[in-house]
Amino acid sequence: MPRVASSSFRIGKVQGYLRGRIWYLCYHESGKRRRPRVGPDAKAARQLAAQTNAQLESGDTAVLSFDPVAIPELRRRWLDHHEHVLRSSVNSINRYRTATEHLLNFVRDECPVRAASNFTARDAEAFVRYLRTIEVAPNGHAHSRKRRLLDKGVTFIVECCRTLFMYAAKRRHLSAYAENPFAVIGTSSIPVEDAKPIVLFTPEQERKFLEVCDDWQFPIFLTLMLTGLRPGELCHLLLPDDLDLTGGLLHVRNKPRLGWQIKTRSERTIPLVPVLTDVLRVTLGDRCTGTVFRQPRCDRLGHQPALEGLDRPALEACGVKRIEAKQRELGRGLSRAQQLSELRNIWRDVAGLKEDRVRCEFIRLSRAIGVDDATAPKALRHLFATTLQEANVDPLVRNLLMGHASGQGGRPGGGLGMTAVYTHTQAPTVRRQLESAFVSRAAVTVARTWLGTREAVSRPQLVCEGVPAGSSGP
Repeated sequence: MPRVASSSFRIGKVQGYLRGRIWYLCYHESGKRRRPRVGPDAKAARQLAAQTNAQLESGDTAVLSFDPVAIPELRRRWLDHHEHVLRSSVNSINRYRTATEHLLNFVRDECPVRAASNFTARDAEAFVRYLRTIEVAPNGHAHSRKRRLLDKGVTFIVECCRTLFMYAAKRRHLSAYAENPFAVIGTSSIPVEDAKPIVLFTPEQERKFLEVCDDWQFPIFLTLMLTGLRPGELCHLLLPDDLDLTGGLLHVRNKPRLGWQIKTRSERTIPLVPVLTDVLRVTLGDRCTGTVFRQPRCDRLGHQPALEGLDRPALEACGVKRIEAKQRELGRGLSRAQQLSELRNIWRDVAGLKEDRVRCEFIRLSRAIGVDDATAPKALRHLFATTLQEANVDPLVRNLLMGHASGQGGRPGGGLGMTAVYTHTQAPTVRRQLESAFVSRAAVTVARTWLGTREAVSRPQLVCEGVPAGSSGP
């Protein structure tokens, strides 16, 4: 009679058993019972059982062991890791929290998967389809008009979820052989078809834009055009440290004790075009403290800021006192978000500009010159990068002036890819560069010779007076 295959086996501390057509292992580790799924191959099950038993005997963590965790708890731990270990910026953490909130909604309403280890690539695909159907408020305000997510929004949410599951794999919350479900579905190749176009001013539009600016708006937008500053960087420039009119230099520095840091944390120094130096000298007059660009009420209405005359160290000391006072009032320490809220009041009390005010003024001026599609002052940063490229400025210099993150070990060049995102090569530049590259090539020389011979052949022959064409003459 044929031998009947056994449905179970034991190798030391590990038992293998067959359920249906799938082999499972069973063993105890750290006081917990583990039952990992292996697959239909009995030989592979025995090999893994032997390997697992050896690891248990030596006190190592078994290769198939993992700690299942619910997706909401995984998200909480991941955000906590960004907050307390990586110290990511509060704004970045808020973006991650908002993005992964969609995953929690999907798991709660559409796909009742509890453990992250049970979330498959098929579930990830269903999640992307779900994102295509929901409507969100673009600016995050509860009462603003909602719209469908754009391709960039979908991609950002999926990338956040992919990073979340990468964190789960490193913390052994997923099976040893499990793949990241958001990496498997290949969302990195999603085409961006519905993104808002970047509007670059033509020279005529640039001239009109500056001509419609009033005396308060003019130095703000001229500075954005000629330095490539981010609007947030412009709003957080302080006198006298960040502006050296004598040397013609503008310093973009982090100010962590005042609750503000550069997006990439990369400080930089930008030389000022002479005409911009002269404009800023006229704008500032004899003022030597406070923010470089202040709220319009200071100039138009003579408003005197509450913290007028304080330099950066004095403002930082004021911020420390306010945080300590708030802690005494509440009887406990403040979170980073609460500390930033207190420090934002420092900028308010020196009459510092808000980024939203710069954006609103930019939209108003753009509409005044008939460019309704320009809705973000970041377009001036794109224009700055494009201007540098058209002037053949060295790519590393462009990267430095744009303030994009450097490469590994602090070496420059790591942000060249991001600098390229801000650079838009225009058609005349492409033609000029192409023609200059081929001007001395042999193919061009031969082509000119060929044209010369063909023009000579096709040139009309002169007809002698009194001699009909085609006649052989007397």
